[in-house]
Amino acid sequence: MNHLPRKIVIGDIHGALKALKQLISLLKIENSDELIFIGDFVDGWSESAQVIDYLINLEKTNRCVFIKGNHDAWTEEWLKTGEADPDWLISGGVETIESYRNLNKEEIINHIQFFSKMPYYMIDQENRLFVHAGFSSRNGVEQEHYDTNFYWDRTLWELALATDHLLDRDSKFFPMRLKIYKEVYIGHTPTTNYDMDMPMQAQKVWNVDTGAAFKGKLTALDVVSKEYWQSDPVWKLYPGENGRNR
Repeated sequence: MNHLPRKIVIGDIHGALKALKQLISLLKIENSDELIFIGDFVDGWSESAQVIDYLINLEKTNRCVFIKGNHDAWTEEWLKTGEADPDWLISGGVETIESYRNLNKEEIINHIQFFSKMPYYMIDQENRLFVHAGFSSRNGVEQEHYDTNFYWDRTLWELALATDHLLDRDSKFFPMRLKIYKEVYIGHTPTTNYDMDMPMQAQKVWNVDTGAAFKGKLTALDVVSKEYWQSDPVWKLYPGENGRNR
């Protein structure tokens, strides 16, 4: 049975191919649906390179947007230069390197191209912003001074949480960053940090990183209906592995 076109945002995957396949199966995707992946496809569980292969193939038959996350930037730099950031290695990079062990040169070039073309953000026709982490400019993403803020910033989410009790958006005291977009969809900061394993909303900001890298689940959220789907807890799909649980 056909359904109305959906715009679905998918949270941080962190090398969990089993959870991703489970989630895609639950979504029952049709050609009219648009999938927006919010970044951090790699680093954590053992199948980072395999996740990228899967997404490259998924894009061939579906409408997909892949936003760049900080872990994607780390992995892209390593693939291009062979240099591994020490912080990356202790944040899931070792598992990612191992997952690339059996890929040939052509496959690696394809992955570099995949990472290189990822946008830092997307704004849709309804003025909804999709970005991995956030932004710092009070005038919006087009006025951001440092591109790295798009995949490292946590202040937008913290600002939304801290001001969630403020209802008067017309007040001169209301933060300008929270007025610009109809809604903002982010990942980067796991909701499991707040003892939640489901999407969280504060002000008009929706966080769909539900801790798949740690003890949480992988989540997909319909941005119109706010219906969401989740994988099993990812750590249960990878017995004997730690993910990013240290």
